Formats: sequence, C-alpha cells, structure tokens
Amino acid sequence: MLKLHLKSIQKSTNKQAFDFSTSALALLPSKDPYFPPSERHLKRRQLANLLQKLPSQAHPISHYKRTHAQIIVSGFESDTFLANILLNLYAKCDNLHDASKLFDEMPEKNLVSWSTMVSMYTQHGYNEKALNLFLGFRRSCNKSPNEYILASVIRACMQLADEGEMGVQIHGFVFKSGFDQDVYVGTSLVDFYLRGGCIDEARLVFDDLKGRNAVTWTTMITGYVKSGKGEVALQLFRQRRETDVLPDRYVLSSVLSACSVLDFVQGGKQVHCHVLRRGEEMDVSVINVLIDFYVKCGKVKSARRLFDEMVVRNVISWTTMISGYMQNSFDGEAMKLFSEMTRLGWKPDGFACTSVLTSCGSIEALSQGRQVHAYTIKANLESDDFVINGLIDMYAKCFSLIDARRAFDFMSKQNVVSYNAMIEGYSSQEKLFEALDLFHNMRLRSVRPSLLTFVSLLGVSAALCTIELSRQIHALIIKFGVSLELYVGSSLVDVYAKCSYVKYARFIFEEMNNKDIVVWNALLFGYTQQWENEEALKLFSQLQLSRQKPNEFTFAALMTASSNLASLQHGQQLHSQLIKHGLDSDPFVTNSIIDMYAKCGSLEDAHKTFNTTIWKDVVCWNSLISMYAHHGEAEGALQTFERMLKEGIRPNYVTFVGLLSACVHAGFVELGLHHFESMPKFGVEPGIEHNACVVSLLGHAGKLYEAKALIETMPIKPAAVLWRTLLSACRIAGNVELGKYAAERAISIDPMDSGSYTLLSNIFASKGMWTDVKRVRERMELAGVLKEPGCSWIELNNETNVFIARDRTHRESNLIYLVLDNLIMHIKAVGYVPDISTLLIND
Repeated sequence: MLKLHLKSIQKSTNKQAFDFSTSALALLPSKDPYFPPSERHLKRRQLANLLQKLPSQAHPISHYKRTHAQIIVSGFESDTFLANILLNLYAKCDNLHDASKLFDEMPEKNLVSWSTMVSMYTQHGYNEKALNLFLGFRRSCNKSPNEYILASVIRACMQLADEGEMGVQIHGFVFKSGFDQDVYVGTSLVDFYLRGGCIDEARLVFDDLKGRNAVTWTTMITGYVKSGKGEVALQLFRQRRETDVLPDRYVLSSVLSACSVLDFVQGGKQVHCHVLRRGEEMDVSVINVLIDFYVKCGKVKSARRLFDEMVVRNVISWTTMISGYMQNSFDGEAMKLFSEMTRLGWKPDGFACTSVLTSCGSIEALSQGRQVHAYTIKANLESDDFVINGLIDMYAKCFSLIDARRAFDFMSKQNVVSYNAMIEGYSSQEKLFEALDLFHNMRLRSVRPSLLTFVSLLGVSAALCTIELSRQIHALIIKFGVSLELYVGSSLVDVYAKCSYVKYARFIFEEMNNKDIVVWNALLFGYTQQWENEEALKLFSQLQLSRQKPNEFTFAALMTASSNLASLQHGQQLHSQLIKHGLDSDPFVTNSIIDMYAKCGSLEDAHKTFNTTIWKDVVCWNSLISMYAHHGEAEGALQTFERMLKEGIRPNYVTFVGLLSACVHAGFVELGLHHFESMPKFGVEPGIEHNACVVSLLGHAGKLYEAKALIETMPIKPAAVLWRTLLSACRIAGNVELGKYAAERAISIDPMDSGSYTLLSNIFASKGMWTDVKRVRERMELAGVLKEPGCSWIELNNETNVFIARDRTHRESNLIYLVLDNLIMHIKAVGYVPDISTLLIND
C-alpha cells in the first residue's frame, strides 16, 4: 500500500516552494502599559535569562513554575518568546500537563510554539495528539509548517497502526509544501518507510534527496543491515565515501554490523583502517563496535589485541570482550577477564554477568558461578531478569537443579525465558515429571510457550522414548501453529525416529517446506538407529540433489549405515566424499571411518586411517582396540592399549570393554582379570559389559562356579546378559545343572528373550535329553517367545541381497536352493555328517 501511494505522489504532485522564516519578527514582545519600553525590555531579558539558567536543585520544575509566576505578575503572559522557552522546558521535564495548559492559554502562537508541542507529544508516544495538533495548526494558522513540525509529524506516523496511510498522506503534503529536498524531513521519511518494511520506497526517497547528512546515510545503511541486506549496506557505504559527508560512529557501527552478519572480515578491516586514519576523531564507542565485529567473525585474538591497546575503556568495552569470549566458546578466558575486571575496580553490569554465567554453565564451573551469583547480590543485580535467567541456566547446566529452582522461584514474575531455562534443565537430566509439571504451571499462568519450550520437552521425550507423550506434545505444537517451524520440525523428526516411528518422522520431514542440514541429519540418524540402512543411503542421494551441504554429522550417520550393512564399497565412496568436502580431519568423522573399515573387515584401511589422523582422542583409540578385539587380534588390541597409555590418553569405560573382549577371544584369562582389576586405578567403575567379559573368561577356563559367585556378589543388579553368558559357558562345558540354574535366572529377568531358551535347549540336545528340549519349546510357545530367524546379506552388482532362514522370497531362490542341494550332496559324498545336537526341534 505504501508503495502505491508513493508512486501516486511522485506522478501527480507538482512541487511548490514556500519561503518561510522562523525569524525574530514573530518573537517581538507585545506592548504593555505598565513598563516604559527600556525597562520592559530589560525585565524581559532578565526573565529569559532566569529561565535559561540551569537550576541548582534536583527537581527544576519548581524553579520553572516560580519563574512562570513572575512572568504572569510582570505582565508578560502574552509574550510568545518567553512562552516558547517555558514550553520547551516543560517538555524536557516531561511536564505535559503544564505545557499543554500554557499552550492553550497563549494568545499568539508561532511556528516554534506549534513545533515544540508536536515534538513533545511525539517523543512521549502521544502520536494521535501530535497529529490532531498538526491538523489544528493547519486550520488555525495561515503559515506553512517548518521542517521541525513535519519531521515530528512523520515520526508520529511511524507509531500508528494504520498500515502507513497517514504517513503517505503527510508525504504528499511534504511534496506540496516544497520540503521534499529538506534533509531533516527527508531523513524522517526514509526512517518512516524503513520502519514500515518498505525498503525500496525508502531508497527512492533517499535517492531523490540532493543533500544528505550523516544521519541520512546512517538511517539508510542501518535499514539495509536490519533487513538482512548487508551487501547493499556495504555498497552504500562505499558510495558515501565519494561525498564530503564524514561518517560518524553510527554509520561505522551499522557498516561493521553488516560485515559481521556477512562474515565479511576484509570489509570490516577496511573500516578499521578508516578508523585508524581518523583516530583522533574516534571515541571509545567505535573501538567497542570494532571489538564486537571481530568476535562475531570469530577473530577473537584480533579483538583482544584491540582491547589491550585501548587507552580508555568503559564497561561496554569489558562486556563486549567477555561476551565475545563466551560466544566463541573461550569460556575460561571469559571467566579470567571477568575476574580481572572486578579486580581493577570496574563494576560489571547485568550483561557482563549474564555472559560469564553462560560460560560458567558451559564448562560446568559451579564454584565460579556461585561467586558471580554472590557479586550480583552485592551489586543489586539479583532482580534483573536477564541475570536471573542466566543464573537458572548456569545452575541447571552445572546439575544443581535445586539452586536453579531456587533462583526461578525467587523471580517476582517468571517469563517464557525463565520457564524455558528451567524446563531445559530438567530435560537435560531426564527429569520428565518435573519438566511436565513446570510446563503445566506455565500454562496455568498463561505464559505462552515458545519454540524452545517445545524443543526441550521433545528432547526429554526422545531421551526416554515415550511415544504417547511425544504425540501429545506434537498435538500442542500443531495447536500453537508451529509444527512446521525449522527447529520444532527437526525435534519432531528426531523424537519419532528415536521412538522407532521412522515413518512418522519421514512424514513430518516431507511436510516441512524449509529443511536445513540438521533436519536431514535427524532423519539419517533415525534410519541408522532402526537399521534401515538402505533408506539412509537413498536419503543421502536426495540430499545431494538439494542445496544443503552435508556436514560431519551427516557422514557419521552414513558411515554407521555402511558399517551396519558391512558395505565396503559404500564406505569407500563416502570416504572419498569426505575428503572432497574437507571433513576427513574431523575427529568425530575419523572415528566413524575407522569403525566402518573395521566392521567391513578392511583392517589395513582402518589402520591406515588411524595412523594418518593428526588428533587422536580416546574414541579414536577405542575404535582401533575394538576392531582388533572383534577380529580376534588380541595382541594388536593389547599393543594398542599400551601405546595409548604411553601417549598419555586416559582409558575410559569403552576402552576396557574392547580390551576385555580381546582377552576373551584369545583366552587370556589371567591377563583379562589383571586388566579388570586395574580399572578403578583409571577411575572407571566396572559395568555390566565388563563383568560379562569376566564371566566369559572364567567360563572358558572352566571356572563356572567362580563365574556364578562373581555374578551373585556384584555391587550392581545383574542383567540377563550375565546369566546368558554363564549359560553359554555351561553349554560348552556340558554342565546341565548349572546351565538350568543360569537359564532360570536369565529368563526371570528377561522372559521374552529367545537366547536363554535356545542355549538351554542346546544343552539338553547335546546330552540327548529330547523330552527336556520339547519342554523348552512348549514353554517358549506358551510365553509367546519367538526365536528371531537368522539373517545374512551380500552385495553384488550394486545390489544388496538379503537372506533369512528358510526364506524363498528372493527372485532367484529356486536356483539358489538347487545349488545348495548340489553342494550338500557333494559334501555327504565325501563323508560329512552334520552335527544336529545344538538345534531346536523346530529349526
């Protein structure tokens, strides 16, 4: 609408110029019979000086009222000059009542009078009054308005909820009045159109102005920055350099903001050079903006160098640098600088405290966070909403939920940010009940949830795989109309995938109009977690056709899919893609590559990748140890463990799982027990997996009753897998009685697992106890336990062929079984007799 109006104005309106003046003629005093002319002039000057003199008291309004009374007593109540001074002073003191009363009682009003009142109403948000007053001026005064009145009226139009109609009409009046080239009015019009979102119309007004000052350039450049058009803002800044208008700090701030948004470091450096050339004219605020620019572009060292070179600093300088460290995850440096700031006598404000609290939470520095909390109390900042929200977030991230809740309850009125911080704290520690209770409280208090609220609730729902809760949250999200928002959509994809509802996840994925790489990754991980690996690879093919660029998490998911399929060909292709995208040095991805090669049986490639990795973390070493363990290369696993210790890498829980597994495969009983007993030395508490390995070691050594005693004396509750491990050892040793005992214990813990029944049946079958085998089968059928059929696959000619026991769904099944029958005939002919002692009757 604004655009149509503006074009209409430009086509149909002829410019008319009016000469006017706000000269002293309008301010001449009126004649009064009480004073001779000379005395009257002197008295008038004294009263004017008295008004313009800065009052000594804290509340100057009483001084102005006393002087007002003297003006009336002296007979100058009709003096327009003195009345205008009083109007201006009342307006500055926010005394709108006395100013309006004085204005209404003035017998004669000039342009200054009207301009002062219109400006006063506009500055205090009384926009309709300002416009009504302007209309009154047009009706009662035969003079043309001046630039100050028009600029104030245009500012008033910015605040009206009329879609800019009144502003466009005023623009038309500006053309008619001949003020379209006035820089003051023109700048206000540019600002009006920018605030209305009409950046093209603002540019038309800007381009039509023959004279522009620094404010005009700043307004236009800032408008482009705020609308996300940083490139145009920089072009305009370069265009300004061809004029004689010197950039002020506001222009420089806007240009630097554009450079930081675009990550245009070179452009920012050019502005920095400009500042250095005019260093004597630049104040501390410009240096602060430069520091902000460098930290937002990730150039933290450059920002710190600039900070250290500052001769004069203010609180904003310190706060900007602390915030920069926090934003770039230099949390330790942020905390050090905050301590230095307080040590030097500076008083950090709420923004500095909020930034350092975020850093404390990020590295779980609870002690330092408490110290900052103490400072906020001492500095009377504990009632600042930003600070309290920072405290809630810090305590929650430091796992001190009691302190977080105390800070939350201390707030006089919680807002959505406070609720989100507290709900996220509960969600991160999987405290579902507390998070939902707080969400319920939030709704009772009519606090509208934000996107982050739903994302936090979906996070805890995904962690606990609670599908019903996820559906309820999804219903609420639809109700609030944010189901297709990017962050919520990716969370919904993630939660349905983790709850094994990948079809729902795919449906939401397809419904989303905008998908970033996070959404693609969420679905990729969902497919790999549910072992739908072929679908993951197909999805990656679609991703390559989109405009999204895969990142390290994308390839980690795809490497997992290749590992699950044991598809070396796909893995090698993905490895090539990684190198092409420059992600092959990422530790997260490197570990996935090693794992993929290991599971695909390519030990040489896995070892080569490990050796070429520059930065090896504990996960990388664990991948190599696990590879050796799974392939029965116990010596390789043990040597890698020794190398790892020499490199100063501290082993963790997973390290010992791989190490003990290697000992199990090689039968290194004593060495395995030695490593098991050494775990507490490295700060690792033995878990289910470690104890299962030890039970297997003892079982292979024939120490079945020692293994049984280990299970029964464990400090943690034994899992079914421990008894199944003992049961497997009993099958090898042929110990029926202990096998029956272990099977009963395993079945009592996990009655739906077919493995325990199968192992017990095999023990009975190996002893020819067919009645007991039949009894086990009947018990399985009664309990509804199904034995999962065996599955295998092979990749041939870029196609994965899957086979399940007794399956005839393959298109070449007749030919396959014909070949198998032929092979069986051949091996029987050479005297092979199959061992059927370890098969269930119905196999």
